[in-house]
Amino acid sequence: MDWRTASDRDAAIRLDNVSVCYRMPRERVASLKEHAMRWLQRRTQSDEFWALRDANLSVERGQVVGIIGKNGAGKSTLLKVIARVLRPTTGRVRIAGAVAPLLEVGAGFHPELTGRENIFLNGALLGFTRAEMRAKFDRIVDFAELWEFIDAPLRTFSSGMVARLGFAIATDAEPDILLLDEVLSVGDAAFQRKSFERILSFRTFGATILFVSHNLDAVKSMCERTIWLDRGRIAADDQASAVVEEYQYGGLGLETRQRAAGPTAEQRWGTRRIEIADVRIKNGNGAEEAIFATGDSLTLEIDYWAHQPTAAPTFGMGIHRHDGVHLTGPNTTFSNFPLPTLEGRGTVTFAIPRLPMLEGLYHISVSVHATNDPEMYDYHDRCYPFRVVNANGCRERYGLVSVRGVWSHTRR
Repeated sequence: MDWRTASDRDAAIRLDNVSVCYRMPRERVASLKEHAMRWLQRRTQSDEFWALRDANLSVERGQVVGIIGKNGAGKSTLLKVIARVLRPTTGRVRIAGAVAPLLEVGAGFHPELTGRENIFLNGALLGFTRAEMRAKFDRIVDFAELWEFIDAPLRTFSSGMVARLGFAIATDAEPDILLLDEVLSVGDAAFQRKSFERILSFRTFGATILFVSHNLDAVKSMCERTIWLDRGRIAADDQASAVVEEYQYGGLGLETRQRAAGPTAEQRWGTRRIEIADVRIKNGNGAEEAIFATGDSLTLEIDYWAHQPTAAPTFGMGIHRHDGVHLTGPNTTFSNFPLPTLEGRGTVTFAIPRLPMLEGLYHISVSVHATNDPEMYDYHDRCYPFRVVNANGCRERYGLVSVRGVWSHTRR
């Protein structure tokens, strides 16, 4: 049965037009008293942020569903709504079965209590009696591999140890519905592998699993279906491999089709004394490419048509991240590469031996203008997209660029 036509009887999870709105204060308030005074005086100002917008979702019993998207797309908010931790602003949520959420590392733990005490505390939050938790206790500690530390305060645990304990408690519950938020991204490799195997065992026994992760390979291997969230809305909902491919390359494909149609009037300006006729992005083999890895070479070719002889113009390019952050803006004048008087057609090329950017979607702008006066001949603003993916052994995930530094250590 197709999940999009599943009946209420078959659905473990059903969301109807669910939206979640947060109010973001415009000014910092130092204390609760000040906030209360401002509220009474009607001086509070806030902006609305919609973390989820009109989410319609039906998940059958026994399905394993991946949820992917960029940071801030609404993935964790969606799980919190399903776990009943968060009440939706609008819409209706229906759940059939017991839910075990593992939404945040350390959620429901107290740092001053021991690991043993936190097991019973977390179990109580999940709805289990003390007797039930005593029966589960040895299994939980065995799985988390924490016997040496179980009677130490939780504040002495590393983040990986806390994650192992939280995962062991949540997944020993044998729930009807299991909600997992980035649980395979913490702990060492051996524990990640063991966690992955436990999740697969739940799938075998028919549990419904919602799995949020940035690990797209894990999503494809574990999930039969994947939902792509983009700015709070469901952008795609289909077979896992198809949605992951669309998430990685599909958005780029749309922009590439837009590029083929040429820049819009809002994206292009200039006198056209020299016209930029075509732009190509190529890889190290000289083939046109849209997907690169950090460290790959990229070549930008700009075809021009000088409608009249023009002395020593300047060609430039810029790279912007998808959110508008300007990364770089080299041109021929900055690089001490003077051009001769141009007439007719030709090509200017800019080569980047090693792309420093980390994973993300980027856009290239190109321009040609007079060198010694402000006349812009032709400017194409962020019309040429390309994507950088994690490959070639680059494991960095945070920031904009990889500086390719070298670590060293000296013992004193």
